[in-house]
Amino acid sequence: MIERDFFIYNSLSMEKIAIQGTTGSYHDIAAHQYFNGQDIQLLCCGKFEDIFTNMKKDGKLVGMLAIENTIAGSLLQNYELVRQSDTQIIGEYKLRISHCFVCLPDEDWNDITEVNSHPIALMQCREFLNQHPDIKVVEGEDTARSAQLIKENNLKGHAAICSKAAAQEYGMKILQEGIETNKHNFTRFLVIVDGWQADEYRRRKSVNKASMVFSLPHTEGSLSQVLSILSFYNINLTKIQSIPIIGREWEYLFYVDVVFNDYVRYKQSINAISPLTKELKTLGEYEEAKSSL
Repeated sequence: MIERDFFIYNSLSMEKIAIQGTTGSYHDIAAHQYFNGQDIQLLCCGKFEDIFTNMKKDGKLVGMLAIENTIAGSLLQNYELVRQSDTQIIGEYKLRISHCFVCLPDEDWNDITEVNSHPIALMQCREFLNQHPDIKVVEGEDTARSAQLIKENNLKGHAAICSKAAAQEYGMKILQEGIETNKHNFTRFLVIVDGWQADEYRRRKSVNKASMVFSLPHTEGSLSQVLSILSFYNINLTKIQSIPIIGREWEYLFYVDVVFNDYVRYKQSINAISPLTKELKTLGEYEEAKSSL
């Protein structure tokens, strides 16, 4: 893991943020934009699990992790990591993802024989890669880390797919920008803290969104009853994601995001659906994010 300090003038307070990936990664960009105007210190982690491990060691550490992408879909593993932890979601950020094709400064298109990046980034650039069938595609652990390794090891003939910020951070040449297939490519990130800190953070912003998880009895119409009650209380369901419960055939956990205008009505709806659900857990209450440009 790598620790790095970032200093921004006119700061409000110092926040220490655990992210997956390294400097120049999309997690790095999202953290800086979400905490715009504050001094932040990044704790860069190799795996998403490391974020939660470090948060257990340091109760004041804030975590930021991707939860879904408009093209690749949901990161089911991260839903489970949040559910199994003692953390609470206190915010979200939607980041426009734009990929660059980069290489060493003294190389060009004719030199490239291999491209490295995170598998999701490679998938998001499939149309571009199909236009270059002679370039070998190799999966890596992180977009920015792929660029960093090429530069540090002077890997001739290697290119990376990463952000423009990562290319600038590691002194790489940008051969082409905006290579993602879908230009409406956004990733939603969750901001999480230890449960005992959640109320303090929520006071800083308005609350109009909540995430929860529950299971249901294996009976006909159990889900529709829950959805009908939410509708009755004017609670807008923005996402529902089902995940099989290991060891319990044909039973599922339902991860649900809702938005609301009336906090009292929202709490009443939770009380109303509780008797119909099993293992209901509120993962966080926070302010709905708008998509960044």
